[in-house]
Amino acid sequence: MTVVADAHVRPERVGAGRLKALARATGRNVGLVAGVVILLAMLGAAYFAPLGVDPLTPDIASTLQPPSHAHWFGTDRVGFDVFSRTIFSARRDIPLAIAATLFSVALGVPLGLFAASGRWGERFMRGVDVFQALPTVVLAIVIVQLAGQGSVVIILAIAIVNVPRFTRLVRSEAISLREVRFVEAAIATGCSPARVLVNHILRNAYGIVLVQCSLVAANSIIVIAALNFLGLGFSPPEPTWGSMIQAGAQSMAQGQWWIAVFPGVAVFIAVMSFNLIADGLEHIFYPSGGRH
Repeated sequence: MTVVADAHVRPERVGAGRLKALARATGRNVGLVAGVVILLAMLGAAYFAPLGVDPLTPDIASTLQPPSHAHWFGTDRVGFDVFSRTIFSARRDIPLAIAATLFSVALGVPLGLFAASGRWGERFMRGVDVFQALPTVVLAIVIVQLAGQGSVVIILAIAIVNVPRFTRLVRSEAISLREVRFVEAAIATGCSPARVLVNHILRNAYGIVLVQCSLVAANSIIVIAALNFLGLGFSPPEPTWGSMIQAGAQSMAQGQWWIAVFPGVAVFIAVMSFNLIADGLEHIFYPSGGRH
């Protein structure tokens, strides 16, 4: 009788009371709230703020102007306003990072569950280890070079290189959760392997997956900037943080520091925001510092 009762116990993390507690903890988590607010502010400014100067139209009469009242972040060699282009670039970089992360989750989580459930899991993970050994940026560059440029290609490239992270994480979590009482009870009462994986294991691993999502999104911002810095992203005059840093790097030696510094600061703020969210989620789901 005890075993049957345990099989129907819903884990604490997914119960209604636990969800309310998580909601309250989220409101009190300054880092998480700050990270979300900063990202929303950057996206809101990129889509809705009146920039004053067209980020896609240069003013050839105002080239290499330092920061001033007319151009808050100065202008570049062509006459583009650095402020408007820095704000506008969030339209590309942040949504691309989020989309690539979601696609990585969609591929990596099922693969992680598969690797934890079958006898082929160990062999499959050996292939994942080989793939994961390759540097992320280098692998993304190779994929973009082979497949071509564009938003879809960049999303696919970043997603593919991050799939092993989620695969390994979910597999490790699933193997650990298989030893927990409610999972053993569910197996003992005849639950199918698929039901055990989805209803009992995956529902208890979502916290660590969310934390990893934020970390992957932060890393994706850096990879996207690197691709655009190398000219493998979007073509001018489309502004991106990476391409702006690349253009400004050529002027740093002549003292025009603002062209590269301000988009570089934007990259730092976006990465920091995702890291704040990851840290906040970790404190909410694992306040004691452990997973279970």
